[in-house]
Amino acid sequence: MFTKSVTVQNQVGLHARPATFFIQKANEFKSSIWLEKEERRVNAKSLLGVLSLGIMGGTDIKIIASGVDEEQAVDALVALVESGFAE
Repeated sequence: MFTKSVTVQNQVGLHARPATFFIQKANEFKSSIWLEKEERRVNAKSLLGVLSLGIMGGTDIKIIASGVDEEQAVDALVALVESGFAE
């Protein structure tokens, strides 16, 4: 299992469009990937799960992966979040 914390950079957080980019990137990997905010953990490959966390800009989240490409998956998703989803 591989985990990293990151702060959401874009002002509006993970609303529909950035959440879709996040999920598309997560689905490029074979590993199981979760997104955690405070004590809630959801499947990072599920749009409803990601949106249900209500992640706003400035929120700290954890990206957790387990599988053959876990480190690459977490690093790619952290980079996407840090980029602000090009907004």
